[in-house]
Amino acid sequence: MRLRPVTEDDLPFVERLRTDPELSGPFLWEGWFDPGRLRRRWDGDRMLGEETGNLLVAGGADRLGLVSYRRVSTTARTWCWSVGISLMPEARGRGAGTRAQRLLVEYLFAHTIAHRIQAETEVGNVAEQRALEKAGFTREGVMRGYSFVRGRYRDEVLYSVLRTDVELPEG
Repeated sequence: MRLRPVTEDDLPFVERLRTDPELSGPFLWEGWFDPGRLRRRWDGDRMLGEETGNLLVAGGADRLGLVSYRRVSTTARTWCWSVGISLMPEARGRGAGTRAQRLLVEYLFAHTIAHRIQAETEVGNVAEQRALEKAGFTREGVMRGYSFVRGRYRDEVLYSVLRTDVELPEG
C-alpha cells in the first residue's frame, strides 16, 4: 500500500467517496454539499495546498481511500496538522487505515516542520480508535459536543502523535 497525489482521473472516485452516504459510513456522512467543490479544489491546488491536502490511498492499482490533513493553529506562532481518513467499505477492517495513517504521519513529519499531528474521531468509532493507536497515536481525551453529524452534536476522542514519538525511515 502507498499514498500518492490525487490525479484528475481519481476525481470521480474521490467525489463518490466524499458524497455517497453509503460509502462514507456511519461516522463521516455530514449531508449533501456542492458536488463541484472537489473539482474546483483540484483545479486550484491539485488538492495539495499549504493549509490542507489530500492523498489517495492505493493498494496496487486499486483506489482504497483518501487521507487528508489540514493546518490547525495552536498559538499565534505554532500550528499542528489534523488528519483524517475515508476508506472504501471493502478496505475497512484489514489494516489499511492503520497503515495509511502511519504513512501520512511519516510523510508530514518528513516534509513539514510540524511537531504535532492530531486526529479526532467519534467516540463510537472504536475501529478508528484502534487504528489510530496501532498507527502510534496517543489518546488524549474526549471533546464533548465537538461535531455535528446526523442531526445532533457528537463527542469526539482526540488523539495525537508528536515528532519525538516517531522514528522516521532513512532515505
